[in-house]
Amino acid sequence: MCVGIASSLVAEHFAVDGGARLVGAVDVVGAKNSVLKLMAAALLAEGTTTLTNCPEILDVPLMADVLRSLGCAVAVDGGTVTIEVPAEPSAEADYRSVSKLRASVCVLGPLVARCRRAVVPLPGGDAIGSRPLDMHQAGLRKLGATTEIAHGRVVASARDLHGAQIWLDFPSVGATENILMAAVLADGVTVIDNAAREPEIVDLCLMLQQMGAKIDGVGSSTLTVHGVTGMTPTTHRVIGDRIVGATWAFAAAMTRGEVTVRGVDPHHLDLVLDKLRSAGATTDIEADGFRIVMDGRPQAVDFVTLPYPGFATDLQPMAIALSAVAEGTSMITENVFEARFRFVDEMIRLGADARTDGHHAVVRGIERLSSAPVWASDIRAGAGLVLAGLCAEGRTQVWDVEHIDRGYPRFVENLQRLGAEVTRVPAEPAR
Repeated sequence: MCVGIASSLVAEHFAVDGGARLVGAVDVVGAKNSVLKLMAAALLAEGTTTLTNCPEILDVPLMADVLRSLGCAVAVDGGTVTIEVPAEPSAEADYRSVSKLRASVCVLGPLVARCRRAVVPLPGGDAIGSRPLDMHQAGLRKLGATTEIAHGRVVASARDLHGAQIWLDFPSVGATENILMAAVLADGVTVIDNAAREPEIVDLCLMLQQMGAKIDGVGSSTLTVHGVTGMTPTTHRVIGDRIVGATWAFAAAMTRGEVTVRGVDPHHLDLVLDKLRSAGATTDIEADGFRIVMDGRPQAVDFVTLPYPGFATDLQPMAIALSAVAEGTSMITENVFEARFRFVDEMIRLGADARTDGHHAVVRGIERLSSAPVWASDIRAGAGLVLAGLCAEGRTQVWDVEHIDRGYPRFVENLQRLGAEVTRVPAEPAR
């Protein structure tokens, strides 16, 4: 961990002064975990597809570069992304573009559907653990494609795609998305059992339906897809980001604040809000969001990460950060990404009383954390460390903040509007 910090000391970082109580309102825009997949789905139809309510995060222009490498013309204008898809897109994605983000693998399904061929370099992204493509490939093979990983690339081809009965061993979001986007142009009926049920999957299904796809069972664990011969471009508004919304909810609870979160469906966060109520928060549900108030120190709560509608693995760092300042002892169990507990090492640097054992972390809450330089290993870990810094004595430096910029639009500005003392410190020339 120390090597990561030392190599970043001349880079941009966040300076977080602890002690502020967050008060006010914050607006949430489109979901990172949805917009990137919707951009890939545009490949299924020749013509111009427009996405609105897009988050202004680093991953959107990175995904735009992936699509440009496939022959698309992409314009990113604030919260609107316009994608012009040619009649014959390229089937080979550019390594330099794909290597920068994990979500780029979601072009695999659309390319196999449109081009009957796809060559996609193994993607990059966050260091949160193993995320193999076995289920993606197995699903495409069931649809009639041949696939292999060769020379660091996923290579898939098919003369024709046909409907199939597909059972996922785990409700993988990425595998569900790739198989779904390939199946919409396959001949016949495809049934995907044990499919992921995340709201972002529902958002993708709704856009595909607008483009002409025939999908039954949207929102359930069984998706039935009746293949069509062609799709048409569309205009679609991206669903609000429930992970960002939940991050603000945890920030309010940790700082004993009072925050109104707008722009997200509160029912996508039923379990999260229930956990925060158990920790002592008061919540008011509104049509387009929620309000959360925490008057005293949070109480310890246990968390177990599971696929939706379970507690999201993306929120595990926030759960640990809350537990670190709660009254009592919490157990956090990670069932999705094994490397996410790297975050605990950084929390210990901030004085947290925490230890890990396999899939479990035990955190004994203390009244106040202490400031330290810490390293963000991924998007959510970075946000969790900033929230922890808000509850620490002194000034905490959070390094490698480009991770946070990939998932949280205007993160520092929003925190400042809520009363936090957080600044972005520009990079200094290396000496």
